[in-house]
Amino acid sequence: MNFISTLKSVAAAFFGVQSNDNRKRDLQEGKLTHFIFIGILAVAVFIAALLLIVSKVVPT
Repeated sequence: MNFISTLKSVAAAFFGVQSNDNRKRDLQEGKLTHFIFIGILAVAVFIAALLLIVSKVVPT
């Protein structure tokens, strides 16, 4: 499984739209460490985006 496939799988799971068949296939073909790394990276990007949006919306 390449980086783009792993990223797509994590993104689908992150938003809750991944099918059960795709999840099973991904876990059989992919490496757990890649999923964990990309998952942590996705959460960090999500939090950074939220902080950026809030800092622009809320007056200081």
